[in-house]
Amino acid sequence: MTRPIALTIAGSDPSGGAGIQADLKTFHQFGVYGEAVITLLTVQNTVAVDAVQVLDPDFVSAQLMAVLEDIPPMAAKTGALGSAAMVERIAFLAADFTFPLIVDPVMISKHGAPLMAHDARLKLIQRLLPACAILTPNLHEAAAITGLSVETPAQMRDAAMAILDLGAGAVLLKGGHLEGAAMDLLLWHGGEVSLPAERIDTKHTHGTGCSYSAAVTALLSCGAGLEEAVRQAKAWIHTAIATNPGLGRGNGPVNHFARIKN
Repeated sequence: MTRPIALTIAGSDPSGGAGIQADLKTFHQFGVYGEAVITLLTVQNTVAVDAVQVLDPDFVSAQLMAVLEDIPPMAAKTGALGSAAMVERIAFLAADFTFPLIVDPVMISKHGAPLMAHDARLKLIQRLLPACAILTPNLHEAAAITGLSVETPAQMRDAAMAILDLGAGAVLLKGGHLEGAAMDLLLWHGGEVSLPAERIDTKHTHGTGCSYSAAVTALLSCGAGLEEAVRQAKAWIHTAIATNPGLGRGNGPVNHFARIKN
């Protein structure tokens, strides 16, 4: 049997906690063969992001086509895309994908460094949202996409509905920045699931969003249904945060060796 294959289209984190590196570690932990198309390079560690260099969209397109024509994935995800031109190029190519695309609309790093130009947000809304099977924003990203205030569970639902209206197939709205319990909301046409979890008191959450969306992508590539994939990914990322290795002098990475709960 062919091993499940998943693709990540995202930026590089040389410290290994987020981006391409986190995605590939996550794919491997779920027993999935991982492929990676790099969109941008960063100079960062657990303390700061010092520089971001977005690659030429033509070069990124060439990476992507090389992968698709030889080892096509069963599911793919995007992470940091950087520029409006990059978002538009990926959206153009994604229109022909025959597999689900999970879009993690990465806009800023854990340290507050911008990873998406302001004009790229409009391109994401207009071009990439309609091509995605699942959008996985946090509260701040959902607010930027919809223009709504997203600070309560009720406002989360309003924002998720607005994102569905913009063309996304489903929305996994992450509530890590809520007051109280860290509740996520999964919403799709015809279904809704709340995913509460006990808040973990730690600063070591670098790469959480990347790893969470990568886990969903890996599980979809294995044939899991939407709700099953999100529930299992949620359980895994909660364990990965709780068992973080405490690396680095700043916001360290989660534990990519975390046990998978079936």
